[in-house]
Amino acid sequence: MIAPSISVSPDSPFVHRWDPRLKLIGLLLLAFTFSFVSNLRVLPVMIALTLTVVAMSRYPLDLLLRRLRYPSLVILGLIIVLPLISGFTPLVEWGGLTVTREGLQAALLVATRFFCIVTLAAVLLGTTPLLRTVKAMQALGLPYVMADMALLVVRYLEVLSADLRRMRIAMRLRGHVEQRRPWRNLRTLAWLTGSLILRGYERSQGVYNAMRLRGYGHAPVRPGEFTATRVDLLALAAVCAAAGLLIWLELTL
Repeated sequence: MIAPSISVSPDSPFVHRWDPRLKLIGLLLLAFTFSFVSNLRVLPVMIALTLTVVAMSRYPLDLLLRRLRYPSLVILGLIIVLPLISGFTPLVEWGGLTVTREGLQAALLVATRFFCIVTLAAVLLGTTPLLRTVKAMQALGLPYVMADMALLVVRYLEVLSADLRRMRIAMRLRGHVEQRRPWRNLRTLAWLTGSLILRGYERSQGVYNAMRLRGYGHAPVRPGEFTATRVDLLALAAVCAAAGLLIWLELTL
């Protein structure tokens, strides 16, 4: 997923202007708290918190749905299979298939946690420029090697995507016709993937050598680059309180 360019101005919603270090801590804390929820009666509170974050960030709904499209495919199989293979209390029986209450509850729990956590991740990445997010991670102690790797991976996903587009256009201009059945294109796709990997490897060597020749180093994050205001700290305190409320509900309901 390539993050679009994001502009942050004084008129932007607060979530966009929130100190990236505190936003990172707050949303990650909330996401980790979501992952520990196992009580179905806590799910409405979890959904309400997620929707509140989305509403405060004014994250476009159509963009959010597009961001959730491909991750949803990963979880879809699990949601379908769980009610059929898990649990022992039958709810519906049809054609030899039995939908169990425990399996249905587990699927509901997994799906809600998954979508809430992915939504928080989309808000986090969609409201702060990626470079600033990585710098915030460095300011919080992320090793420079990991920060550089994250930036290069994101940058070269775009480059590889552009290369793939150009190679497919070149193949079509040379008379290649893509079959509707994917398995008939497997050999061509294998050649295409191999060429793409080799080109990427050669480019990475060239880029690394060029960076070294230009004095590539690891400058520390400048002190004062991030400044947390009182409002930023209050927002983090509110998120911590929300996480605490979820834990309390999980333990008492």
